[in-house]
Amino acid sequence: MNHPHLPTTESAVTALRELAREYNVEIDVDHDIGADATSRRSAAGVGVAADPDGSLPHEAYVEFGVADGGPRLAVRLFPEDDALITVEGVEFHDVPRDEVPAFLRACFGGLAHVRQRRFPPSCRLVVPLPGDRTYKEYLPVAQMTPWLSRRLR
Repeated sequence: MNHPHLPTTESAVTALRELAREYNVEIDVDHDIGADATSRRSAAGVGVAADPDGSLPHEAYVEFGVADGGPRLAVRLFPEDDALITVEGVEFHDVPRDEVPAFLRACFGGLAHVRQRRFPPSCRLVVPLPGDRTYKEYLPVAQMTPWLSRRLR
């Protein structure tokens, strides 16, 4: 695939900061460092910062500001090289960290769209990436926002 390798949470955050500058949106980043602070390692115990291999897991939560009618976007980068991306309240789980910038570009750049079926009635938020990768998530009609409505196909 045609995307940079983002080996660490910090390199991914740097890429997301550059993306925010490119699309002229604000960005807010919160870091959680240590096994006792990251969301997937709650069994680590209180005060246990390092993983068994001695490394410090690093997780980040990134929220993008909304500009010019753009989407509400948030990303939780996990130490395991994946991310949870939330677009207008719709959650995309297990997105590989390396695909996060392309995913967000599709949202900011207008490629993301809502596919609606008449029968049986349903909606899906579709986010196409380069290289024929596509992410699709069910979208409850009650969760339709103005940004999502403008993306209806």
